[in-house]
Formats: sequence, C-alpha cells, structure tokens
Amino acid sequence: MFDKIFIKNVNIIDGLGNEPFQGSVYVENKRICKIYKSKTSLPQSGKSDSSLHIVDGKGNYLMPGIIDAHCHSSFDEVSSNDELFFHRNRPGLAAIIASKNLKKILRAGVTSICDPDSIHELGYDLKEAINTSVIQGPRIATGGYAMLTSVGGTAGRLIPDKGTIGYGKIVNGHDEIVAEVRRQIKMGADWIKVHVTGLIPNHKERGEIQVWSKEEMELICKVAHDLGTPVMGHCRGSNSIRDAAISGFDLILHGTLMETDALEAVVERKTPIAPTFTFQANLIDYGHFVGASNYIKDLFRREIIDSAVMLRKAYDQGVPILCGTESGFSVTPYGQWHYREMEILMKEMGFTALEAIKSSTSVNAYAMRLEGEIGRVEEGAFADLIIVSADPIKDITSLGDQENIKMVMKSGEIQEFEEEKDRVPISGWRVVNYGQILSKDLVNKKQF
Repeated sequence: MFDKIFIKNVNIIDGLGNEPFQGSVYVENKRICKIYKSKTSLPQSGKSDSSLHIVDGKGNYLMPGIIDAHCHSSFDEVSSNDELFFHRNRPGLAAIIASKNLKKILRAGVTSICDPDSIHELGYDLKEAINTSVIQGPRIATGGYAMLTSVGGTAGRLIPDKGTIGYGKIVNGHDEIVAEVRRQIKMGADWIKVHVTGLIPNHKERGEIQVWSKEEMELICKVAHDLGTPVMGHCRGSNSIRDAAISGFDLILHGTLMETDALEAVVERKTPIAPTFTFQANLIDYGHFVGASNYIKDLFRREIIDSAVMLRKAYDQGVPILCGTESGFSVTPYGQWHYREMEILMKEMGFTALEAIKSSTSVNAYAMRLEGEIGRVEEGAFADLIIVSADPIKDITSLGDQENIKMVMKSGEIQEFEEEKDRVPISGWRVVNYGQILSKDLVNKKQF
C-alpha cells in the first residue's frame, strides 16, 4: 500500500460532464490532492521522494470508479422469488457468498454500490466488514429490510401477513411502522426502503398497485428524517411516484409509467429517480438465451418505451437521473452489467456519453450520501478511480469488458485481485435454472 501515488500520462474524464483532457493526478492520504493538466508533470517535492509510487497511465483513460445506485449484493444471482425467500435461508453461507460477489463487483471497476435491501439484513455487516478491511469490496450504502405492507410487493401471495421474509419486513399500523424505521436506523441503515407498489391477484392497473397510503408514507419520512436518514421507494406506477414525491421521499427507484401529475410533483421537489432499466433491457435483448417468454419481453419493452419520454422530461427540468442496474439477479450477474444502465440512458433517453458517465459517477454519489466526495476526479475528492484502456465516450460498452479495466483504486489504494475459482453448485441453493446465469460469456458465445 502506498500513501502517495502519482498517476501520469492519462486522459482524464472527470465525471462532472466536462470534456476529457490530458493530465496527471497526485493522490495522498486517500484523496486527490492535485490535478495537473499535463501528462507527465511531477510535483517538485516528489522528484526526490522515495515513498512516492508512480503509475504510468500509458495514454489510457482515468475516470471515477463506477457507482451502482441499485445493487443487491446478498441475492447471489437469484432466479425467482421462491428461490430468494426459501432457498437463501442460511445467513452464514449467504454472507460468505456475498463477500465473494462483492469482490467481483469491485473488480469490474465499481467502487461504490447502494444496496437498498438485503436478505437477513446482511448489508449492515457486509458494509462494516469492508470498512474495517475484513473483506474486499466497494463502498456500500445500505438499507435494512425493505418495508412492506401485508398486501405485499412484487412477490404477491408469497409475502406473509406479518413478520419477515427474504429481503422484506411486513409492518401494519402506526406503531409497527415507527418501531421498524427506528430499529433499522439503530442497526446502521443508510437508507429506509419502502416497497410502495406491488402486485395482487386479478390486477387490472397499468404497472403495479400502490400498497401504502399517503399518510403511512408521510409517517415513514417524518420518523426517518427526524433521525437524519433518507427514504427511497420502489415505485412502478404514476400514483405511487406522485405520492412518494409529495410525502418527502428522497429517491424513487424505477419511476416508470409516470403521468403528468406525478411529473409535476417530482419536478417541483427535484426528487431523484433511478430508473434501473438494466433488468428489463437484459431480458428484452438477451432473454431468449435464458428461456424468457415473448410475453415478458414485450411487457418490459413497453415499460421502457412508455416511461423514457416522461423521465427525459423530468431530467430536462432538473430532476437528477441516477444509474442503477439491479445486479444480483440471474439476468444481472455481478461484475457483468454495471455499465449497462449508461448504455440504456443513451439509447432510450438521449443522454450523451458524458451525461451517462456523470449519472453513474458524480450524480450517483447522492445514493451513497457522499455528494461532492466521490464520483469525481477533482481535488479534495476521495481517490476512487479506474484506468480503462478503451475510450468510454466512443464506446460506453467498453466499460463492461474486464480486460479494459487496467487499474481500480478505492480510497487511494490500488486494488489487487486474485484469480477466482469457479464455484461448485451448492445443494438446495438454487431452485430453478432460469435458463442460465446471463453472463457476458453466455451472450457472446450464443451470438457467434
């Protein structure tokens, strides 16, 4: 480990939307101390400093480490709610596996993740294990259990009327809501996550149905905000987006199928939205590799098409758009698709490459509660940096090729990675082989 590092001869993409420039970066005590707008300038004091470690960027591209604003580090590439609820029931094993998967995420150039909810509330301990150097992984901002009503979430009847299951805690009434919010904050939650919408039998609404009242949502925000903790909500449907924004939610996940009144509420409050289209896009584009039906592909395609225009309107009126991939499912395996949301923002919402990179770096720092501290190549910021060999402005998908990731630095420390062995299947851990895990290798093999 080096306390002082000088990275020379790089093209710098600052994560703030500015045009790249040739330069060098001096790192000391975990932070970027100085940026030189020349390829090889070395601080005068460093020329005779034997403790200074010099990295030659060889004309490659230096940028902030990617931040994934929606990543489920404990799910282990799950293929169904049944598998998640009833076959991830060994907390110790789940934590050990998550520690391995977190390393995959970091190796892919992702230096921070926001993990909204976790099975067995592992997020608290995984975060602490990383912060104390017990395990290697990205920074984590974590939620505890997602808060659910007895109506449920996207798992429908698999959700019980009370208690906990998988990633969720079912609460009923004022007292249970208050107690659970306070308990999660006491445990170390960076965010309170609320499953604002869900699915019910004989569902007739477009999108999902809102399963929390506005009064309940306001209560959650008051209790959490009084304790200095922000609230995020899973919202798929216009009414839920509108009521979440009005109630004081600090981040909306998905934000799909938004109508005019919801757009107005979001714009008025500048409530950030993380569309998290990667899951749907992977099934649309590659679902045939893993047995997805045409019905599911068409459903998700319509959701993206019907949502992108309103999300773009929100963005044009100052609403921050964050990048999240929902990595942790079989169609979004760890370390594989963390660049993908940037590609989708460019394709579906008309972002430039610089805007997409800004979304996944300096804008995404909001999800980590570290705005101005990470996600930027700027003097004073934490040195969470990656060097990539291909120009991501010309080809954003190059960030998905691990061969292009030449260096990963977190808090000023260059990360070293050992070769990972392939896992042997664990008895009872997976229920269905949803086709296969949708890895980049699988996609590439089947395309040629």
